[in-house]
Amino acid sequence: MVRIGNTVFEHTPVMLAPMEDITDPSFRFLCKRFGADMVFTEFISSDGLIRDGAKSVKKLDIFDYERPVGIQIYGHIPEAMVAAARIAERAHPDVIDLNFGCPMRKIARRGAGAGMLRTPNLLVEITRRIVEAVSVPVTVKTRLGWDEENKIIVSLARHLQDAGISALTIHGRTGTQMYRGHADWTLIGEVANDPNITIPIIGNGDIDSPQKAKEMLEKYKVDGLMIGRAAIGRPWIFRQVKHYLQTGELLPEPSLKEKVELARLHLQKSIEFKEIPRGIYEMRRHFVHYFKNLPGFKPIRVRLLTTLDTDEIHRILDEIEKKYAGF
Repeated sequence: MVRIGNTVFEHTPVMLAPMEDITDPSFRFLCKRFGADMVFTEFISSDGLIRDGAKSVKKLDIFDYERPVGIQIYGHIPEAMVAAARIAERAHPDVIDLNFGCPMRKIARRGAGAGMLRTPNLLVEITRRIVEAVSVPVTVKTRLGWDEENKIIVSLARHLQDAGISALTIHGRTGTQMYRGHADWTLIGEVANDPNITIPIIGNGDIDSPQKAKEMLEKYKVDGLMIGRAAIGRPWIFRQVKHYLQTGELLPEPSLKEKVELARLHLQKSIEFKEIPRGIYEMRRHFVHYFKNLPGFKPIRVRLLTTLDTDEIHRILDEIEKKYAGF
C-alpha cells in the first residue's frame, strides 16, 4: 500500500508524468482509460497564473473522472510560486506538484525547473513555504542534480521531506543531461532505501516496457513508477505494465484497428478541449507515435500531419486501417 496525501494505492502506482503540450485533458483521458493510477497536468508557469494568463489558467481544468490528479507548477520566485499554488488549490487537485526537474533551456536558464537544482536552498525554501500556504498535499518532481559534479538528490530528498512534502518523484538524469543517454536509477534506489526517508519515492526515466518497469521496481525498491515519453502515442502502456506487474503475463499490442479507433477518440477529445485548429495541431505528435514502423508510411504521414480538415483526417485514418490491415 502506498499513501500520497489523502490518496491510497493498494498496489504499486504507475503514473503519467507531466509533459508540456502532451498531458492535456484529452491525453489524460486516454491514459486514465488504460489504467494510469495518477495523472498530472502539463506544467504551469507560476508567473502565468498570477498574471491570469489565459493559457496558464486553462491548464487548471481537471475533471473528476481523472482523479487522483495533480496540478504541476513551476517557477523560481518564492512569492510567485506561493501565490500560484494558492490559485492551483482552488481547482481542487489531489496534489500540487512542484516542477524542479524540467531541463528545457528556456525554463532552466532562468532558474526554474531543473535550474532550481543550482540553488537547492532556495528550492527547499520555496517548497516549505508552499507546504505551509496550502492545505492540499504537496509533492515534488526533480532530477539527480544539476550536473554530473552536483548530484545532490540524496541530501536534497531529506531536506524536502523535512519541508513537508507528501511524495518525491526522481528522474534519473541530471539537468544538463536533458534526455540524452540512459537514466541512472542508482541514486533513485539510494533515496528509496534510505532509512531516514519515509515518504513515497517514485522512480522515473526510461520506463518503456513492462519488463523494464518490473526490473526497476524490483532492483531499486521504489514505491511507484512514473512513465513519460514512452506513453506518447501509447496510452495502453499503463495497462500493459500493471498487468505484467500483477501477473507476469505480457499483453499484446493493440491491433492496428484498435489504434485507429484510439486515434479517432483522441482527436475527438483534443478538439473538444482545445477546438480547431489547436486541437489538431497538438494531435500531430501523437499521430506519429500511434502509427510508428508502418512500411511505406511517409506519404500518408505527411498528409496526416499537414491537413486541418477533420473529415480528411478521418479519411486518412480509414485509409491506414484498410492499407495496413493485419499489422
